[in-house]
Amino acid sequence: MTIQHIAAKEISNIVKDITVGEIMDKLEIPPDTSFGDLAFPCYILAKQLRQSPALIAQSLEEKLSKSDVFEQVKAVGPYLNLFLKQAPIAKNVLTEIFTMGADYGSSKKGSGESVTIDLSSPNIAKPFSMGHLRSTVIGNSIANIAEKLGYKAIRINHLGDWGTQFGKLMTAYEKWGDEKRVKENPIKELNILYVRFHEEAKVDDSLNDEARSWFKKLEEGHSGATALWKWFRDESLKEFQKIYDLLNVSFDSMQGEAFYNDKMLPIVEELTEKGLLLESEGAMVVDLHEAELPPALIKKKDGASLYVTRDLAAAKFRQNTYDFTQSLYVVGHEQSLHFEQVKKVLHKMGYEWANDMHHIPFGFILQDGKKMSTRKGKTILLEEVLKQMISQAEHNIKEKNPTLANKDKVAELVGVGAVIFNDLKQSRLNSVEFNIENMLRFEGETGPYVQYTYARASTLLMKGGWQKSDDCELHDILKEPYVWELIITLEKFPAVVERAFRDYEPSIVSRYVIELARYFNQYYGKIRVLSGTDAEQQLRLTLVKVVTIVLKDGLRLLGIQAPEQM
Repeated sequence: MTIQHIAAKEISNIVKDITVGEIMDKLEIPPDTSFGDLAFPCYILAKQLRQSPALIAQSLEEKLSKSDVFEQVKAVGPYLNLFLKQAPIAKNVLTEIFTMGADYGSSKKGSGESVTIDLSSPNIAKPFSMGHLRSTVIGNSIANIAEKLGYKAIRINHLGDWGTQFGKLMTAYEKWGDEKRVKENPIKELNILYVRFHEEAKVDDSLNDEARSWFKKLEEGHSGATALWKWFRDESLKEFQKIYDLLNVSFDSMQGEAFYNDKMLPIVEELTEKGLLLESEGAMVVDLHEAELPPALIKKKDGASLYVTRDLAAAKFRQNTYDFTQSLYVVGHEQSLHFEQVKKVLHKMGYEWANDMHHIPFGFILQDGKKMSTRKGKTILLEEVLKQMISQAEHNIKEKNPTLANKDKVAELVGVGAVIFNDLKQSRLNSVEFNIENMLRFEGETGPYVQYTYARASTLLMKGGWQKSDDCELHDILKEPYVWELIITLEKFPAVVERAFRDYEPSIVSRYVIELARYFNQYYGKIRVLSGTDAEQQLRLTLVKVVTIVLKDGLRLLGIQAPEQM
């Protein structure tokens, strides 16, 4: 039971015609604990009680002051400031964290339900872009949060492994490719060939005819074209896997666009049978004017299918295979119209489960305030960025802690963690500024700051020889600076997890771990943890221990590992 629920129940016992839930919705957390742990705006009761909010606050102050839950109740104008009795709440919070360990904040809310999450989805034979980084880390974090709440999260990497670009690539490889060079550096070399094709095609349009011919062969199952396609795909996946290993991300399905080639015709036939397919200027479309959307293009004039057709087939396959409760598509906001069309077509086909499909959009990655983009013939490779971050992290660690064991591994966790945290520390709809120096700072709202806080707390436990005790009473140290702030911050972790999944918003977790780390560092700055009597030290270390449990799990939900030492 949260502190909001405890307080709301007490108020509800006095004001009979308002529910606990309604009160909880209105309870506020003051900006400073000196104003109370919670504040209740009494103006919401004015109409019901036919009194001014200030008089209602005074009346409630008198009645609630007799409660066993509150240490103090103060009426301040129309607000009721509530100070909770700290000792029993502190004991309950610590007991629950120790009992549940890393499962603190978990629930069985999603037990027996599946959530499919379409994430990452880079294009074969092309560099792993920074936009795909966003999809990968946001989607993976949402999956972690869903699993925390008992859902079965199914991570799907819908690879871009089909399309006319393969005809262009095959043409380029046949004319200018070098097997050895491609094997040594697949993504880079294939991208060079792809760029060269477009440059050469500007002056020789016959190259486009050759590309169409190659792709037609691929569609028809030509052995040579299929062998090249498979080779490009396999080599690309090997390179992508290096990035996924660094990010510590895995998938339940790697079925890309090509997987749905034989599943699109049944979609077209079903649309025809249901009278939904119309001809428009030689193409076949589904009219969506009633939803104020442009027509969904199902087949082009030449009979080729399109992304809408493929995503309709993929949605049906996922529902039939996984029986999802929710199906999430972590794709850039520029695809919003596309997913609206897909959902609306599925509705017209009679599939009510389309209501459970949700597009999870996100903003751009910026560098110096401008959208990070592929320059002509030159791409910023994510793998190179990650390696640069790891190298810089190792340099920083050598300067700050040259005797640290496993420097290479810690540098990897810090460098990669900095990239992930920088992406997830603000609302996914916002654009993200990419600045290596700022991302690796050990102070401020950064991944290394939170990781270092965890490592500092872990070192304290080791130095102090903390021993778990059944006694979770904090006694006198409750009055020490920032102890109560830590307790009430720890207490709200389960609600943070719930809200992060409800809003599909990992930044709710990242802001939470920053807040918890900040309170811990303020406490550490004010109090010598390893001082006083043995009993006092152990009490402080008990508080430190529960902070490490929640900090580590909060970072895990973001897809970030927490080193014990830094």
